[in-house]
Amino acid sequence: MTAKDNFLRWENSDNLDSTLREEMSKMSEQEINDAFYTNIEFGTAGMRGVMGAGTNRINIHTIRKATAGFANYIKNNGQEAMNRGVAIGYDNRHFSKEFAFDSAHVLASNGIRAYVFESLRPTPELSFATRYKNCFGGIMITASHNPREYNGYKLYDEKGCQLVPALADAVIKEVNAIEDELSVKADVTKEQESLIEVIGKEVDDAYYEKVKSIQLNPNVNKDFIKIIFSPEHGTANIPVREILKDCGYHVIPVLEQCDPNPDFANTKTPNPEQEGAYELALEYAKREQGDIILVCDPDADRMGVGVKQGDEYILLTGNQSGAVLIEYILSQLQEKGKMPENPVMFNTVVTSDLGEKIAKKYGVVTEKTLTGFKFIGEKIAKYEVNHLRNYVFGYEESYGSLISPFVRDKDAPQACLMLAETACFYKAQGKTLYDVLEDCYKEHGFYKETQTSITLAGQAGAEKIQSIMSRLRTSRLESICGKKVISWQDFDTFEEGCENEVKPLEGFTKSNVLKYFLEDGSWIAVRPSGTEPKVKVYYCIVGSTMEEAEQKAKEYETFMKGLMNE
Repeated sequence: MTAKDNFLRWENSDNLDSTLREEMSKMSEQEINDAFYTNIEFGTAGMRGVMGAGTNRINIHTIRKATAGFANYIKNNGQEAMNRGVAIGYDNRHFSKEFAFDSAHVLASNGIRAYVFESLRPTPELSFATRYKNCFGGIMITASHNPREYNGYKLYDEKGCQLVPALADAVIKEVNAIEDELSVKADVTKEQESLIEVIGKEVDDAYYEKVKSIQLNPNVNKDFIKIIFSPEHGTANIPVREILKDCGYHVIPVLEQCDPNPDFANTKTPNPEQEGAYELALEYAKREQGDIILVCDPDADRMGVGVKQGDEYILLTGNQSGAVLIEYILSQLQEKGKMPENPVMFNTVVTSDLGEKIAKKYGVVTEKTLTGFKFIGEKIAKYEVNHLRNYVFGYEESYGSLISPFVRDKDAPQACLMLAETACFYKAQGKTLYDVLEDCYKEHGFYKETQTSITLAGQAGAEKIQSIMSRLRTSRLESICGKKVISWQDFDTFEEGCENEVKPLEGFTKSNVLKYFLEDGSWIAVRPSGTEPKVKVYYCIVGSTMEEAEQKAKEYETFMKGLMNE
């Protein structure tokens, strides 16, 4: 169907939501094309997109279609799966609560039990709830760190892990089999209504206790550190403040950003990867002389860190905070004789090499996965069964980590508690978190990790992204800024090459990622985002000094930006 065909199908339907109908009446031709030219993609990461009317938008009808497909997948797995049901969580965004309870009704209308949180909760707590309630799956309504006009839909398996490709493909097949999203209704009988249970405090208490159990030095002197905390209007507000308070930490909340405002009224951006997320927290920190700043994204799976260094505050990247956590956790496990046999750490193919070098120092093997914490969750589950390795840490460069795997997704409340402990531990030695990072640089090499992206929205943007990736595969890069490409990996074609030799790339599922390894020890990776209309370029640049690494990073970025814009 063309965009116009889809538009007319919606316009002529008796089932169309009245609010969406009104929105459609005001659409321009270009807006109609972007909103209706395709169906919003339901991929291995679920759905994420701009809210509004259209088949290519997040709205009550596209959410219902996704949930109906998930319901059919569950029914295919039998009555036991239906009885175990689905846990449902949601964040602070516009319509998140409505989408969550509507999804519960769609499930119940299909005879499937649903456990819905009474109010907004973090994504990691949804993962925990799926396991705690012994559900067959989970749904999280969230657009994570995206701007306010976005919302999204994540699916979880019975282990509390986002669906890996094999499971996602089965769900996608069921979702795509539903041709008319407007035909899906959420009407339930009185008997079906009884399948919906609202959950809250019981799960909260159990989750909080598990988070508090990760402490390695619970008696560390907490009088050393003053913490500035912002949930960026999102779901971390209550759990992080409660957990840190229970553990005795001194926390000053950024009050203007503690209410669950769906418009994110008091922050430039809810994304901890961007400096705008820290502006108000930095004002608090300077006024209160805070030692560290902790900032969570709206669904509380990502966490950013700021550190007082002299009279200034330095914002750590996800790679940097991950490195500090690895150094602290592994050193303490070793010192206390608690390091398990055959320890393993997980990170992704676009995560810095620094963490791997630190882990190696402590005898910990690093295994890499594709981008997406579901792949780390999949690895955890594998070793939980065969016991060949024991998990000690997992993280991504995108500000997400998991200390203890009672959750199977990134967990900002865990990370906040462990960073608070880490800061207190090193403050007692006269060190800041940034001092610890610099010690790691001096020992393992100076790494400058950065990321650039090109946003290409709409149908034309999607075609441009495909063109960029096709061109890179057709014309292999042999050098970048005069540095020879000594090897490359293509996670889409399952190939890796060195000189003139090409061999199979094993151990990964298919993903549209290209990675180039340079003769100076640096690497660059190119990857279209799975959740935003962007092409992302990741840089892990190593130098003998930080100045050298930073200068090389600027040169590489300039080169790659030019290449992307050709």
